[in-house]
Amino acid sequence: MKATPRVLGRMVAVLVPALLLTACSGGSPEPSTSPTASGWDSSYVAPAAVSLAPLRGTEAPADSLAHPSLAAKIDNHVGARPQIGLERTDIVFEELVEGGITRYVAVWHSDIPAKVGPVRSIRPMDPDIMSPFGGIAAYSGGAQAFLDLIKAAPVYSAVFDSDTEGLFARTSTKSAPHNVLLQAGELVSRHTDLPAPAQQFAYAPSVAASTAMVDGAPITAINTRFSSARNPSWSWDAASTSYLRSQEGAPDRDSAGDQLKSTNVVTMRVAIDGTYGEIPKTVMIGSGEATVSSGGQTISATWFKDAQTAPIRLVDGNGVTVTLAPGNTWIELVPTPQGAVDLVP
Repeated sequence: MKATPRVLGRMVAVLVPALLLTACSGGSPEPSTSPTASGWDSSYVAPAAVSLAPLRGTEAPADSLAHPSLAAKIDNHVGARPQIGLERTDIVFEELVEGGITRYVAVWHSDIPAKVGPVRSIRPMDPDIMSPFGGIAAYSGGAQAFLDLIKAAPVYSAVFDSDTEGLFARTSTKSAPHNVLLQAGELVSRHTDLPAPAQQFAYAPSVAASTAMVDGAPITAINTRFSSARNPSWSWDAASTSYLRSQEGAPDRDSAGDQLKSTNVVTMRVAIDGTYGEIPKTVMIGSGEATVSSGGQTISATWFKDAQTAPIRLVDGNGVTVTLAPGNTWIELVPTPQGAVDLVP
């Protein structure tokens, strides 16, 4: 039988209420409970704070830099080689001493070795080199005049001759006087009340952005002469992106047998004060010619140091501050007029 419009209308009137009743019946799913803030969990861990290492210009965990620097007099006599800890320095100064040989003022801050050495005695220029870093100065002893100079400087002196804490000891692997080693890590850990060093040089954010790379010329070797007995040199090694050190024509190696290397090499032409007779005093307060090498390129510069506690400033021919590449630095204090610096393209 064919449905009439009246019949269809009655069917709709019956079906719609039934469908609405079914939708509202207890057979429908219960609404889910809203999540609470306390039930949310995250695995995110905030990164550790980082700072620039003041003596390297590289990033390091901020809490790893909260201690003083250590500046130690390190022997460079043939009987002292290979030295311990030089490969982990931030900055090294090479200076002329009596007999035409050299010694180092080696500075550690961002990476303190357990032991360093051999440690030798203080010289008259060392207070002027060490004072800008503050912190700890370590040496084996020295003439009374030089001891008076360093004890008047703003550093804490750790001295082998008066050591009562067992921080210095002679090693049996070398002959005296080239065998005094210092427990560097232990020494620094006992003096965390001393402040970290101030930044000494300006650093570029990368090797490519350093002044030598931007404005310098390609140089493959840096040959220096302190005397007829000492002529250290540096050669650019692209594979390691660093300068490799030699002495008297032979590779200069660390205690692991690896050749010593540096990210930056700075030469400073310095006068020699003859006040102390056979013991030369490098004149550190003043100014003079310099070269700065980074990334295989070298730029001519001028160095300035205004006072004992003032850091060394390096400026280019326009008077603009020279920026070093991030990394370690060796500074050759080459005497004038007897010394020489030869740059090899």
